[in-house]
Amino acid sequence: MTRHPRTVAVLVYDGARLMDIAAPLEVFGTAAGLGGRYATLVCSVDGGPVVTSTGTRLAADVSVGELLERPAAPGTLVVPGSDDLPLRPPPDGLTGAVAALAPGAARIASVCTGAFALAAAGLLDGRRATTHWRHAAALARRHPRVAVEPDAIFVADGRTYTSAGVTAGIDLALALVEADEGAGLAREVARDLVVFLRRPGGQSQFSVAARTPAPRHDVLRDLVREIAADPAADHCLTALARRGGISGRHLTRLFNEQVGTTPAGYVESVRVEAARALLEAGETVTGAARRSGLGSDESLRRAFLRHLGVTPSTYRARFRTSGVPAPAPLPAPLPAP
Repeated sequence: MTRHPRTVAVLVYDGARLMDIAAPLEVFGTAAGLGGRYATLVCSVDGGPVVTSTGTRLAADVSVGELLERPAAPGTLVVPGSDDLPLRPPPDGLTGAVAALAPGAARIASVCTGAFALAAAGLLDGRRATTHWRHAAALARRHPRVAVEPDAIFVADGRTYTSAGVTAGIDLALALVEADEGAGLAREVARDLVVFLRRPGGQSQFSVAARTPAPRHDVLRDLVREIAADPAADHCLTALARRGGISGRHLTRLFNEQVGTTPAGYVESVRVEAARALLEAGETVTGAARRSGLGSDESLRRAFLRHLGVTPSTYRARFRTSGVPAPAPLPAPLPAP
């Protein structure tokens, strides 16, 4: 008997950000390769190709009209964002396409500024939503009936799902895979793509590497890379100074001047980040403490309380899944004639 696929349609248009389009397609496509019941397609207003924000020409599988004529509507409609959507009205045909396709879809999702297209079609009135932090205020001003949550990575409200900037489309797509197929498959997809199943914190939360200024000193730059590559290695002040060929006092001064913290403080931050990823992937508290380099459960607990304000056990329970509830079961497939 043929399995019933969940069709995911991505509605593309000229100027759409390529990553907003590719990220959900990659997640759902990977999920399908790992056994998930997904079929993906790219839809444009007239069925013709579009030119994305990078200048890449992207072919469409179907037009909006052709998709509407199909006997089964897509289970998920994804609307990517563009740099223009926060600045001016949506391009010709986009609002109408969203409005036409939305009633038949089981759920409607936007990536980044795609929320402006959903809002223009009236789909976010009276609902909570998010978008890229840079444009959250503009979304709230333009659409006062939308309850904008500027720090959220993604927001689920009824059958509408909105997500933050660009890569948050991966977070949202993983959450939808989890809701459909369970946390096990979602974790496998996340491992395959080497991303978090659920990113900790909100849009104001970034990785240690992302929020660390690039060190100007060659020795310091190399040491920072070594710490990130192997957090559990010996990174005490003496070992770092020896590998860098400078004194511990000089190294401490360089860290304070160029990184904004002590060597020990930086190492602990990287280890906490590593422990978070391990816990999110299902590692035990003891295993996360050992593999991250923090050592004991108690050391891990103290570090988590200092950096995150929660214990490792609480963090593990909170972030092992995406938090999106599972939808109603799929209808049984029709028997073959």
